[in-house]
Amino acid sequence: MRAVIQRVTKASVTVEEQITGSIDTGMLVLLGIEEADTTEDIIWLSNKITNLRIFNDAQGVMNQSVKEVDGNILLVSQFTLYAATKKGNRPSYIRAGKPDIAIPLYEQMIIQLGLDMGKQIYTGIFGADMKVALLNDGPVTIIIDTKNKE
Repeated sequence: MRAVIQRVTKASVTVEEQITGSIDTGMLVLLGIEEADTTEDIIWLSNKITNLRIFNDAQGVMNQSVKEVDGNILLVSQFTLYAATKKGNRPSYIRAGKPDIAIPLYEQMIIQLGLDMGKQIYTGIFGADMKVALLNDGPVTIIIDTKNKE
């Protein structure tokens, strides 16, 4: 799994002119899933995301997690995070998980993040044409890949 995590002051996802998820302070998480991903990846990544200390403390130092600032998470599926661009100019998405594998893992991630946060996780719609709007705070953008844990 790959996650692009952006600290935001607001973010939303719109599908067919309807907002499907919207948050104020928190994280926009773009999530890519590949065929080799497992439940262990979900547990590890959810723990990493919810405890990542990228929010400022009283001294202005990035020392607090999204949980500690009572922030929210907006989770958006994004298969293009597995784009292979070595050959030619048209990306290949051969490593991206097919829907029969990726959808259940995405749904498990929503549940796991909810458990780790102790609150609702806001989302886009898997596979839909989504319009994502955000106000990146900092900017702070972190990339995490579960295949690079060490």
